[in-house]
Amino acid sequence: MSDQPLCLILASASPRRVELLSQIGVSPDQIIPADIDETPQKGERPDHLARRLAVGKAEAIYEAHQGKAYVLAADTVVACGRRLLEKPRDEDEARHFLNLLSGRRHRIYGGICLISPNGSQTSRVIQTLVQFKRLSQSEITSYLVSKEWEGKAGGYAVQGLAAAFVKFIRGS
Repeated sequence: MSDQPLCLILASASPRRVELLSQIGVSPDQIIPADIDETPQKGERPDHLARRLAVGKAEAIYEAHQGKAYVLAADTVVACGRRLLEKPRDEDEARHFLNLLSGRRHRIYGGICLISPNGSQTSRVIQTLVQFKRLSQSEITSYLVSKEWEGKAGGYAVQGLAAAFVKFIRGS
């Protein structure tokens, strides 16, 4: 190890993750998004996918910063029944996801991984149960116009405008 002070690298491009860290008084020294294949493996459970992606992102960034930094990575997976709702490719797919979630319960899996400078690794998955109220087509259209759905698993961000859709939530 060098005499340089250790730093925290956030392996994410998500502004929301930076905001969450700042709420607890943590500011990453660097933000380096990890570019990994996020394709689910055949038959992979959503909780396993969330953990695998968080670990994969952390390991990808740690490789270039061994011994110099803590690397923190996370990933979010949304599942409705047995179906994984990834980041929608376009507005039509986002509309489809919101129609699917309307009036239904679904699960959000948050995977997180921290790798210390010496290579020790800790990871876990948090599960949250969410139920949306029945959404009108005008509510869905208004949400889609906001563009908040872009780049969000399941096509929505519960911390944003979609909070108005939540009828019930249990978990983190």
